[in-house]
Amino acid sequence: MEKTETKQNVVILFAGDSGDGIQLIGAQFTNTNALFGNDVSTFPNFPAEIRAPQGTIPGVSGFQLHFGSVALFTPGDICDVLVVMNAAALKTDLKNLKKGGTIIVNTGGFGPQNLKLANYPVEVNPLLDHSLDQYRVIEIDVTKLTKKALEGSGLGTKEIDRSKNMFVLGFIYWMYNRSLANTIDFIERKFRTQPEFIESNIKILKAGYNYGDITETPMTRYEVKAAPMPKGTYRSITGNHATAMGLISAANKAGLTLFYGSYPITPASDILHELAKHKNFGVKTFQAEDEIAAVTSAIGAAFGGSLGVTASSGPGIALKTEAIGLALMLELPLVICNVQRGGPSTGLPTKTEQADLLQAVYGRNGEAPVPVIAAYSPSDCFYTVYEACRIAIEHMTPVFFLSDGFIANGSEPWQFPHAENLEKINVKYAHNELKEGEKFLPYKRNEKMTRPWAIPGTKGLEHRIGGLEKENETGNISYDPDNHEFMVKLRAARVEKIADFIPLQTIDQGKDKGKLLVIGWGSTYGAIKTAVREALAEEVEVSHIHIKYLNPLPKNIGAILENFEQILIPEMNNGQLIKIIREKFLVDAKGLNKIKGMPFTAGEIKRKISDIINVK
Repeated sequence: MEKTETKQNVVILFAGDSGDGIQLIGAQFTNTNALFGNDVSTFPNFPAEIRAPQGTIPGVSGFQLHFGSVALFTPGDICDVLVVMNAAALKTDLKNLKKGGTIIVNTGGFGPQNLKLANYPVEVNPLLDHSLDQYRVIEIDVTKLTKKALEGSGLGTKEIDRSKNMFVLGFIYWMYNRSLANTIDFIERKFRTQPEFIESNIKILKAGYNYGDITETPMTRYEVKAAPMPKGTYRSITGNHATAMGLISAANKAGLTLFYGSYPITPASDILHELAKHKNFGVKTFQAEDEIAAVTSAIGAAFGGSLGVTASSGPGIALKTEAIGLALMLELPLVICNVQRGGPSTGLPTKTEQADLLQAVYGRNGEAPVPVIAAYSPSDCFYTVYEACRIAIEHMTPVFFLSDGFIANGSEPWQFPHAENLEKINVKYAHNELKEGEKFLPYKRNEKMTRPWAIPGTKGLEHRIGGLEKENETGNISYDPDNHEFMVKLRAARVEKIADFIPLQTIDQGKDKGKLLVIGWGSTYGAIKTAVREALAEEVEVSHIHIKYLNPLPKNIGAILENFEQILIPEMNNGQLIKIIREKFLVDAKGLNKIKGMPFTAGEIKRKISDIINVK
């Protein structure tokens, strides 16, 4: 007999072979919960190899989802429910399940060959040796039930086997009292030209749902109510898709054509894929032959009067470096998106890291300062890349926008704004600024130390551009030593001047004075916020700031630091922001570093907070 329990929040981890459709069912369950009104936070974890041998540990794909009736900031430290499609998935992810948690097992993935591929010792089967006795185990032969349900469908063995993820999704929908409607609509749209796949996938989805009702094994269903979120229209959005929407919105708000020059690279490629769908907004996308062609095409577009954007990950940014210096010399608006991943070199293409901050701040030849800002969540990618565009256009400079694999592929509910509520972006054209009879000086600057945008082909605005050092205001080539020193300092001052036109730093949580300040940047936000919130509930004297503007820093950062006895900076790198903070403010900040291709858990940060507070 079934019973129903109410849960405030639940963490589910789907795991299986990379060909099992784990990311698909994770995304579908996420979207359904978001439509229901839950707050959600996700962490898709892709295999490092493009196609590892089927059934092996390197080939395990995971999708962790945290959904609930309360505000959520992380995908969860440890899961309540682990769904495994084969033995390799169980072996890989059992460590992520809390004691007493639920395991939903596809027993069809635990045959002798599956166990061998997962490196279990001979004659060892975790479903039979009582090693899982401390968990609640629900065994379902998903493989067998899928084949039985699709007998006579006309589908081949391979197509039938690939449908088993829909059975699992249907069962999870039953367990958490969720409607099948959204996924049925998705199936009908995805296979609109293949009716046989529509019929088979919906049949299996319903078979999984009905299994919960007809099985003789006692089952528990759960109710997770909607979260009390501000009224508005929401959608579930990933960081990469939010970045694409932010770029489109900024270009439209500024009245510019968006040109996106890019070369495919994990995990940034989805920005290109999404932008290519929006030609209706005048978006121009160009998949170049290499990273250098991608960035220089964007620079050419910026010279011609478009909003030039390029994107990559760390290895591609390294190739773009010389051209970014050129954009700085030319003083043209260019947005460079770096969706960071583990490095160096090829490194960990599918794993997350915050390893490119110093590359963004310092990684060019000569003295070449560039503004740098970083998003802290999937939905924040929209607002942060929009701000990157505003700074690039209003200050005529290349700007780095930093994201990473965690927030680029993760998702959360996004209450999208109305166009009229977005901040205005002011474009200053030279032909509008030039007074009648006045000689045109292409690098004469205004109060922001910004030159006007001279669109080529405009009568009277002929001027010289190039990578050679220029004379101030005229732009003429100059090898004069004093002029070079003046221009180097001027370029640095131009970037520092931006601090006058960005918000002051605010304290996210805690008091403005105390024992410990936790400083974060980028995707560590959710874990830090959760850890500090829990510590504050235990009356620990701790505060949290999260820095979006990394170069230049907000003008009041130094004043904030002076009010705290100790400073902790968690980073998914070997210590990069901490170097900048120590150098600029001469404070003895302490680091907490994680370089495992995985995001921080709130528990890791909370333990470090306790260690620091409790040291006498």
